[in-house]
Amino acid sequence: MGKVSVAEIKDLMKATGVGMMDCKKALEANDGDMDKAIEFLREKGLATQAKKSGRAAAEGIVTAVTTADEGVLLEVNTETDFAANTDDIKNFVAAVAQTILDKKPADVDALKNEQLSGSTQTVADALTELAGMKIRENIVLRRFVRVEGKTFSYIHNGGSIGVLVKLDTDLDADKVAYIGKDVAMQSAALNASYLNREQVPAEVLEHEKEIMLAQMSEDPKMASKPEQVRIKIVEGKVGKYYTENCLLEQAFVKDDKLSVQQYVDQEAKKLGGTIKVAECIRYERGEGVEKKEDNLADEVANMIK
Repeated sequence: MGKVSVAEIKDLMKATGVGMMDCKKALEANDGDMDKAIEFLREKGLATQAKKSGRAAAEGIVTAVTTADEGVLLEVNTETDFAANTDDIKNFVAAVAQTILDKKPADVDALKNEQLSGSTQTVADALTELAGMKIRENIVLRRFVRVEGKTFSYIHNGGSIGVLVKLDTDLDADKVAYIGKDVAMQSAALNASYLNREQVPAEVLEHEKEIMLAQMSEDPKMASKPEQVRIKIVEGKVGKYYTENCLLEQAFVKDDKLSVQQYVDQEAKKLGGTIKVAECIRYERGEGVEKKEDNLADEVANMIK
């Protein structure tokens, strides 16, 4: 067992919601490996659902633009939230989103070579000028997605989270817009990993079953039960995994007596048409991007040096 730092323990506590001593033991038992420590705590039944280990750190804006037959979800990162809130950045992000709609680039590299909407410059040149002469900090065109069809969006908290939802429906877009927004808000709030149970990879499901069996082995009452009985109990618990991790099976936030799928079906019946949630894409600003956390005292000391 190796020594672990206070920072590592704090990160594990933040990721799992588990107490300090249990996090310390988990890290020591796994030589400081964060992912293995999370699995260790889950197997002990201490972490019921570990948060994603990728720490959301970068600042910036997530935005969405939709038209009658397509939609764009875009993330642009900056170093500070101050920069993200400037009109220069907001205008640039809006222009980039419009460029994606107009030019339909295949990826970020192709996007940079396109002429920026409303400008004579390429996106790359406009980005360089904005970063170097106006904002004076790094700006990154991180990612985007363009979806064809009837799309609807929701942007949370000025651009911290953005969701784009595609509905396959025989109804007019304006009639189902509120449904698309409701589904997008659901995704923003509860961050399901998958759209439906069919999208859950078999290996992910098997891994979850292994975790559940390991949790049972830590429970004296369950550990004494025959293996076949425990396996049947686990199969029953899989349903709960779906309701927590599949968007369409989650309890609808506006009426928890309904699942999201039941809500969509209910509204389709009221409107006299068919509605299928075909796609849901969620961007959270900076997710998975690690940002250096500066210590004020160290920063001052470095400035003095």
